[in-house]
Amino acid sequence: MTNLSVNINKIATLRNARGENRPCVTDAALDIERFGADGITVHPRPDERHIRRDDVYRLRPLLRSEFNIEGNPTHEFVDLVLSVRPTQVTLVPDAPDALTSSAGWDVEANAEFLSSLVERFKEAGIRSSIFVDADPNVIRAAAATGADRIELYTKPYADAYDRDPEAAVAPFAEAARVARSLGLGVNAGHDLNLDNLAFFSRSIPFLSEVSIGHALICDALYLGLEETVRRYKAALANDR
Repeated sequence: MTNLSVNINKIATLRNARGENRPCVTDAALDIERFGADGITVHPRPDERHIRRDDVYRLRPLLRSEFNIEGNPTHEFVDLVLSVRPTQVTLVPDAPDALTSSAGWDVEANAEFLSSLVERFKEAGIRSSIFVDADPNVIRAAAATGADRIELYTKPYADAYDRDPEAAVAPFAEAARVARSLGLGVNAGHDLNLDNLAFFSRSIPFLSEVSIGHALICDALYLGLEETVRRYKAALANDR
């Protein structure tokens, strides 16, 4: 079954609004694990407007599920990942002032840079994933870097889902097949939610993991965190 990794950035955003420790990010992460999530994702940014570096260090020894750190691979980010040694690092081409991720890598143009990073992470025993659009040529370039996985940027699917689900998912299914043929694992994330997740996961072959944060935390405001995690896991349970 496809794993659910919960991005806890929005919990940190809420905490930071008051400058104290409520809600507690580490307690929330441990509860999310206890409620059935398969992993925890964080996306630290240079301005620390949500997840902070000290959050990352505190979380690492406490988590029992997979820990995924995603972000733009600046020197500071790479040093953090190599120090913490999470299960997985996801490389995302975010500008420092980006509100959220908005596109995958131009892998061919950054091939040397990404290949060198993948090699460093591999030496440290960290699984590497490259954030990409659903473009077979980009995925072939990602495979050439030596990365273990790709993460498909799914906002285009989410935006088109209501109009024509089959057409919306088709390029992602093809991208997953190409990735699999090249020996890459397939992750996915961005704007997946309870409306579109089950159809996506049923339609995408070889889907290892989805990373979901914003929509899941929004749902938790109405459903509660435990019930929300249960529903997202249930959507993924129908994926095969």
